[in-house]
Amino acid sequence: MSPAEERGPRLPTSVVALGGGHGLHASLSALRRVTDDLTAVVTVADNGGSSGRLRGEFGVLPPGDLRMALAALCGDDEWGQTWAKVLQHRFASDGEMGGHVVGNLLIVGLWELLGGHVNGLEWVARLLDARGRVLPMATTPMDITAEVRGIDPSRPDDIDLVQGQVEIATSEGRVSAINLDPPAPEACPEAVDALQAADWIVLGPGSWYTSVIPHLMVPGLRRAIEESHGRVIVVLNLAEQAGETAGYLPEDLLEALLDHAPALKVHTVLADLNAVPDPDLLDRVVTDGGARLELADVAMDDGSPRHDPEKLAAAYVRIMTGV
Repeated sequence: MSPAEERGPRLPTSVVALGGGHGLHASLSALRRVTDDLTAVVTVADNGGSSGRLRGEFGVLPPGDLRMALAALCGDDEWGQTWAKVLQHRFASDGEMGGHVVGNLLIVGLWELLGGHVNGLEWVARLLDARGRVLPMATTPMDITAEVRGIDPSRPDDIDLVQGQVEIATSEGRVSAINLDPPAPEACPEAVDALQAADWIVLGPGSWYTSVIPHLMVPGLRRAIEESHGRVIVVLNLAEQAGETAGYLPEDLLEALLDHAPALKVHTVLADLNAVPDPDLLDRVVTDGGARLELADVAMDDGSPRHDPEKLAAAYVRIMTGV
């Protein structure tokens, strides 16, 4: 069976998916099954782990979320799956290499040799035979600052500022808003071009305040999304996330997104039918925003709060074809 036959039929459509981490990995793993024209635009605010160490030492974009996106675009054949495992392999030792990830080192090495973040990522994609393109959302590293309510249980209404992706994701309390530092980073030009040419734009799933919403805080990206002829799909998370969206209902996720980008026009909101406590309420919120709601079984069968790539791919096909 040829690679094309193995991958199955494709939609003649251009798709751009925005996000980071495990959420974007799940979305890309599904989308590469349904289109041959796929671009990932990835958050570059990670300040922890191997990515944070490399960012601090070399002054580069944090490579971790970019690496995960590339791994998601590897094929299901032996070549693709072997390279996906190599990219994701983390060294286990008590020495200086402990905790570093092979793919992070490969990406940073190519950046040093070739110059230019986009050029280096394209060479990694060629090596992997990746089924799509991976781009950073901005050309310089950035930090995220969040307004978090109720960090101290004795002061539930007080709002504190928390800086850093890791710190926000692990904080107590409830995030109410975020800002970027620098406040108006320059968007990656290639990402802007991809959004302007897209037929479909996918936001989510993922860490809502540190992987999804940051894209809408980059002025060039937000304008490109708002002005694109591409239709926007928002994919809601399967469960609340401690430290970011604790206590959030599905409609709270959508409202938080629109609070940060009021001019965003959403075509479809995709949610797992088993993760929506009140489907009628969510449908009203979605409809009031001018969008349509797609409820589908898109979760893994093992009960974990993870999207199943094949189920998610089928949902994307239904949305994009109107079937």
